[in-house]
Amino acid sequence: MTATVVFVHGALVRDGAWWWQPTADLLHERTGAASVAVALPSCGEVPGTPDAGSPDAGSPDADLAADAAALRAVLDAHRDVVLVGHSYGGTVIAEAGTHPAVRHVVLVSSYTPPVGATQGSIMGAEPDPVAIRVDDGRIALDGYDVDTFGARFLQDGDTATQREAFARTTTQAAAAFGTPTTRAGWADVPSTAVVCTEDRSTTPGLQREHAARASDVVELPTGHHPFVTRPDLVVDVLAPLVT
Repeated sequence: MTATVVFVHGALVRDGAWWWQPTADLLHERTGAASVAVALPSCGEVPGTPDAGSPDAGSPDADLAADAAALRAVLDAHRDVVLVGHSYGGTVIAEAGTHPAVRHVVLVSSYTPPVGATQGSIMGAEPDPVAIRVDDGRIALDGYDVDTFGARFLQDGDTATQREAFARTTTQAAAAFGTPTTRAGWADVPSTAVVCTEDRSTTPGLQREHAARASDVVELPTGHHPFVTRPDLVVDVLAPLVT
């Protein structure tokens, strides 16, 4: 049976289907696998809405637990899943816990947080953390424009892709960064950590620290969003897992 791929996007962005689409299309062409992108309440997204979220949407109370509940609701609707988390998405996967539908977890430039960790503490370990500000209970990128965002997060993408990506940045409930994990959903199933060696957002060193807890590690010569900029390489990782 070909698995369904469920994708959990990272922090401070919306419209997971857009981020995932280049890889989803190529993976479907190669294997027939379908995919679903989870809407994260902390990013102002409403589950079940295809392009939800805006810079002003969402509740400050939508924390990591709300995002994990949204993920579990998607998993409840499927029987055979390869679960892919990007960046903060790995922390959501951890908090969602073990689910019987999941056959494999893939973590792309992401994390395997132990119980009790917070997203804020993980990101605080970076030597040059992403600049953010907090306003009325929500976190936003601080000081980035389309050029500086593209140079840090998608330097291996073209300018049109960088522009489209920047348009999908959003605020996020600060509670999502301060909620300690209560589970380690990545721990009880086979897992693959994808380390992006040219990443300018999450350092390869921090990625490797978290990747050491996974069952398998793959290194790709990409920036922070290889599923957008190098879908061929991501599909090479996913295709054997979904078929």
